[in-house]
This record gives sequence, C-alpha cells and structure tokens, in this order.
Amino acid sequence: MDCGAAFVWPSGGPSIWSSERAHRWFPGPVARLNFLPGTLAGRAMAAAVTRPCVHARAPTPRRSHAGGAKSYGPPMDQRIEDLPPPTLVQTEADLSRLLDAVDGDDAIAVDTEADSFFSYRDKVCLIQVTAGGEDWLVDPFADLDLGRFAPVFEDPDTVKIFHDAEYDVLILGREYGFRFEALFDTRVAAAVLGSQTPGLASVLEGEFGVRLDKSQQRSNWAQRPLSPKQIAYARLDTRFLLPLMDRQRAALEERGRTMIVDSECRRLESLEAPPAESNPDDFVKIKGARTLDPAGASALRELFIMRDKLAEKHDSPPFRILGNKSLIELAERRPRSERELLRVEGITSRVLTRLGDRLQRALERAERNGPIERLPATPRRGEQVDLDELGVELHERLKRLRRDVSTERQIESAYLLHRSTLQHLAAAAPADRQALEALELLEPWQLEWFADDIVEVVRRFKDDASKGVIPARRRGRRRGGRGRR
Repeated sequence: MDCGAAFVWPSGGPSIWSSERAHRWFPGPVARLNFLPGTLAGRAMAAAVTRPCVHARAPTPRRSHAGGAKSYGPPMDQRIEDLPPPTLVQTEADLSRLLDAVDGDDAIAVDTEADSFFSYRDKVCLIQVTAGGEDWLVDPFADLDLGRFAPVFEDPDTVKIFHDAEYDVLILGREYGFRFEALFDTRVAAAVLGSQTPGLASVLEGEFGVRLDKSQQRSNWAQRPLSPKQIAYARLDTRFLLPLMDRQRAALEERGRTMIVDSECRRLESLEAPPAESNPDDFVKIKGARTLDPAGASALRELFIMRDKLAEKHDSPPFRILGNKSLIELAERRPRSERELLRVEGITSRVLTRLGDRLQRALERAERNGPIERLPATPRRGEQVDLDELGVELHERLKRLRRDVSTERQIESAYLLHRSTLQHLAAAAPADRQALEALELLEPWQLEWFADDIVEVVRRFKDDASKGVIPARRRGRRRGGRGRR
C-alpha cells in the first residue's frame, strides 16, 4: 500500500506565502488552497512521491556524540506527509533568512534545475537548498543578489552536498562565477560503494524506501508559475541528501574508500565552465560524423551550422529543429529535390515546408566549398591529450587495466583513474615507479593500487612496440581519448 502526502504549515503559518507570490509559482485556484491536507495542491504534492508507509521518513537533523557536530541521518520520526511546504525565496529578505539558516549548519544540500530541453543555451531556473531542517527553493528569475551565495559555496567549513554535481558545478560557475570547496557528491559515493544504479531515485529507494516520481525531470523549469508537481519534485531532490551523506560516509570509512570520493570531489571543485559559445567544428561530435566521406563531411558541417543558427534565433535546443540522425542521413544522401528530401528519416511534409529551402541552400554551400579531406580534431574536453597511434594503443591497454580493477573491486571505473589521467599516462609512458611518481598524476591511494600494474603495462607495451607487434587495428587512429570518462 502506498500513502499519499499531506502537508502542514510551518509554525509561521501561511503568511509566508502571500497570494501574489504564490500565484507566480502555482496556477490559479491552487495558489489559494494553501497546500492544506486534502486540497488539490496537497494531492498534487503527494503524487510526486509514493512510498511504503512504514519505511519512508523525512530526515531529521540530530547532534552526533562526537564533538557536538551535526549529523543528519538516518531519518527518524518525522514522516514525509508531515513535511511543511518548501520556502520560496523571491526577495532579499527571503534570501537573508535562507543564509541565516545556512550559517547555522555545517552541511547543506544543493541542486539546480535548468531548461536545456527548452532553450538554445540552458540557464539556471531554480536552485534548491536544504538547510536548517528546511527546504528552500530559490527563484533565479526574481530580483535577487545571488552573489551572496559565493561565501557559502567557498566556505571550507560548510559541506555542500550534491547528487551528480558536475553539471550543477559547471552551470553555476558559468552563470554566476561560483567556485566550490568542501563538496560531497552522493552519486559518486554510491558508485564507489558499488551501486550499479547510482541515480538519485534508485539510491533513495535503496537507503530509505522512498520512491520518487521523476516525471518532472525534463519539464520546462523556465515556466512560471511552476506546477505543484514541479515544486514537489524539486524539494525532494535535496531533502534526503544530508542523511544520505551521513550513511555513505560511514560505509566509505568502513570499507576504506573515503579517499576515492575525496579525490573525485576535489576534481569537481576544480572544474571551470567552458565558454558558452558555438563552434562550427563541433559537427564532428555528432555520432556518425567520422564515417562520412569527405563530401558528406562538408555537407554535415553546413547543415550543422544552419541548424545552430536557427536554434539560436528561436531560442530552441538544436535537436528540436532537426535531429542528428536526420542530419547524418542528409549528409550521406545529399538530396537534390523535395521528393528526395522526403525520403530522409525525420523529414516530414511539415519539416519540409519549414526547412526545405534552408536545407537545400546548406547542401549547395557544401558543394561549393568542396569536400573536407581531413576532419578537424574533436574539440578537447578539459585537459585531453593528443595521442599518436602508439599512444592510442597504450591508452587502450591502460583502460583495460582500469576496467579489470573496476570489475574486481566493484567500483565505477571513472572514479579509479580519470580519463585525463589515463591520457597523460599514455603520453608519458613512465618506465618505472620513480618516473610515474614524478608525473604527479596519481593520489597516494592510486599509487598503492595501480603503480606496479601501470609500470608493467608500459613495459609490455614497449616490448611489443619494439617487436613490431602492435595490433594493426589501431593504426591510423589519433585522438585525445573519447567517451564519458
């Protein structure tokens, strides 16, 4: 049996939600129902989370027995249906109250919502914070000085808890210039502890018996007012992160894996957002671009540029203009008539009316420009390294080593040796442990786990190279490492 969630007002009463402010977030009559139990808004909020009645409880901060520091887990007696509504932050006074709550905590949970499925360039549409036992929803579209968050995010004495932090760190850095210290990523911790499904919904169900409704994940977060389901979804994204971190830290310590999460979190803190600008050569990132002939590559480049300009003009994600599969097929076929265009997957009569002339002109420009005999290098991510064909072979062998250790220890490989580390190792090919340590690429735990095996992989590689037995299938490839990590 699943129970619904009924919400009650905090001690301050409903006055914190004025009719005018509530209407901006909740449509029409819902705003006037004040989330009282049994109202439409209360039922909509309840629909965002289903749970077994016995197990799912909301986190209640408590004092640990060591040094008086706060501990946030596991959940105790307060049930989800007893949670007060989240606090909307739309004024400087609201923001001051939030920062006062943060000031009293040594750990806060943070998340963001953006509109990447609805705009050309994604932007922060909501910042969720759980602090002081409350859930806060910060509206970036309000007239707020969000720079006031900077000292909190940079405070080494306040842990900032995210789940899958990389996107949040990058977009907050790009939009507001925020930098982070003392970051803890519960997604990383779950993966390091061996979870094969470290997404938030799976982790919370496993730890607390909470089942989240993730249907709002790709909803339009730039719209105002936000729907009750969006509000419920957003507040629950941070509500459980503090007790989750508490449990994960204990498990990491018990299994001797704390240093792995620390290393990855320090990497996340060092991330810098790339400039928000388009690059015509990004067409090579499209799946299938490197299989095209030179004339097809030229066609794809012009089609990519056309689509990008149109997406920017209409403030729309490029995929909503025309999908990548259609671009690749257009580049392969290079149709010369409307009849031929309609044979391309994704080109309907409606798309033809909207884009037909632009597609034909793009293909004509490509023909005038001539074939692209040599594709541009894949735009680098972070500190990627260009590798020659021998470097690519060593890189593949090092990846196999990482994969083997990942399987043996049941830890996601990305957190054992990061992709950029593997690339630098492949480029340097250290002959012995002294040379490996001199590169200053590895943490002490990584040296302990990997040093001897890395040196052995390099030795065998060099031996094979000297004998001319490097597999021919690697010949001619040159890259700086591909894939997620």
